[in-house]
Amino acid sequence: MSVATDPAVTAKANLWLNSNIDEEAKAEIRRMIESENQDEITDAFYKDLEFGTGGLRGIMGIGSNRVNKYTIGMATQGFANYLNQTYPEQEISVAVAYDSRNNSQFFGEITAAVFSANGIKVYLFEELRPTPELSYTIRRLGCKGGVVLTASHNPKEYNGYKAYWNDGGQVTPPHDKNIVAEVKKISGVEAVRFDADHSKIEKISELIDEPYLEAITTNVVSPEVIDKQKDLKIVFSPIHGTGITMVPQILDKIGFTNVHVVEAQANPDGNFPTVVYPNPEEAEAMSLALKMAQDMDADLVMGTDPDSDRVGIGVKNHHGEWQLLNGNQAATAMIFYLLKAWKEKGKLNGNQYIAKTIVTTDLLDKMAASFDVKTFNTLTGFKYIAEVLKQQEGKMEFIGGGEESYGYLVNDFVRDKDAIISCAMLAEVVAYAKDQGQSLFDTLMDIYVEFGMFRESLKSIKKGGKKGAEEIQQMMAELRSNPPKELQGSKVVKAMDYKSLVEKNLITGEETTLDFPSSNVLQFVTEDGTKVSARPSGTEPKIKFYVSVQAPLDSRENFDKVYAELGDKMAGAMADLNLN
Repeated sequence: MSVATDPAVTAKANLWLNSNIDEEAKAEIRRMIESENQDEITDAFYKDLEFGTGGLRGIMGIGSNRVNKYTIGMATQGFANYLNQTYPEQEISVAVAYDSRNNSQFFGEITAAVFSANGIKVYLFEELRPTPELSYTIRRLGCKGGVVLTASHNPKEYNGYKAYWNDGGQVTPPHDKNIVAEVKKISGVEAVRFDADHSKIEKISELIDEPYLEAITTNVVSPEVIDKQKDLKIVFSPIHGTGITMVPQILDKIGFTNVHVVEAQANPDGNFPTVVYPNPEEAEAMSLALKMAQDMDADLVMGTDPDSDRVGIGVKNHHGEWQLLNGNQAATAMIFYLLKAWKEKGKLNGNQYIAKTIVTTDLLDKMAASFDVKTFNTLTGFKYIAEVLKQQEGKMEFIGGGEESYGYLVNDFVRDKDAIISCAMLAEVVAYAKDQGQSLFDTLMDIYVEFGMFRESLKSIKKGGKKGAEEIQQMMAELRSNPPKELQGSKVVKAMDYKSLVEKNLITGEETTLDFPSSNVLQFVTEDGTKVSARPSGTEPKIKFYVSVQAPLDSRENFDKVYAELGDKMAGAMADLNLN
């Protein structure tokens, strides 16, 4: 049989075709073999799905490079093997949750079945729940690990598998690589134990919901402000995801009485019928919520992604127009409020910290330093922030943190980005601003006046399939061998290669070692503070380029002028990279 020019693809497709997968799956493989489009079968079988920054994620369908019953089963079998090796002769339990995506519940039940067949106790949510609640559950029930079935904010064709460790954070080195190694040892689907031991599967929901919500109420810093601004007009959309199960409840629980849900997007639905892309970073996904807010003259718009670990927000700007804030702006507003409110309440003593990723705005570092609060920077992926929380537990006090991709966290009882916590806190931030006679956008402009205006942008270049993956690696290789000398007329003075873990001062030639896990990321910093980062995505077939620029802002009145100038500078810096 010749299905592709690559013999490895031929071998993998044959292996699956001759295994004991179901007849429907075999028929699909035969269809791909007989198709004139060999790209389809190549993309389905040229590699195995691997854990990236967000776990296992891919397009649903049959194949080793697709999300299906068998790849989910093999991933779970490998995870189960690793857990049993790591905790020999111990009682092991895991928690399993799933979101609103097509097949998520089915994949969750498959995951629970395989764990239980391997002698592992499973706490399985009986209904869809947010990803961060899974993180909370692991710690509350003393689990050794956990899994949530979700592809976060990816298009509807995708699904995925986020694996968690005993601290409630997503698996990090060495566990992630060790789990992958165990999966690779599995010779085929015959090695997966699919027959559930139902005595080891316990359904949960209410057992966790109330303590999780109660824990979030402890994050409130200014209850007196919420009480005065309890009628704050809030519009919320779960964008057909799990947010509907928790966000309205927590807003009510902490005292907000005027919350309006976008009904057209309220029902969980894996087809995401009202949006192209169920991502609160996208204006299109937030358009119904913004229209509703405009019609009712609301104070705040919030929208969560399908598994409710990310939140997008909209507020009126200084021209009275509704505007979506980007992830850096929302993080800036939230972290500044926390720093200020903690100081006003006498909660800062020099032993507090925030955490962020290396591609998130450096404005957070500047703000934290002004309050004598330490900033920990991590690689991209909230699992690395969770690692900091674990390392600092009992040593320093975590205030909050976030990443530019719309994920934030307050307090440390959850060890992943949490849109439920974030919606509660962002509502409090807006209430505080309103109590001061300001809008949130006014507050943001005041922050820029005090600390300087930072503006960031992200360009993602999609490169699908095996060929695309090779092109992405080539782009990174070219950047390493021929890095930019200057950006917008400013000399590049520092280069950081997180793969080789070398930071080089390009003026003195001095090299220092970066204290991070190795990762395929490059950063370049210029004399005037412009920073460019290049990073292949860990969850999608993309390479991402981040640009950050900054300039002083002397008054609110000059906001538009400086903002536009920084926009031009960002565009110019991106053009200087000569991206295709």
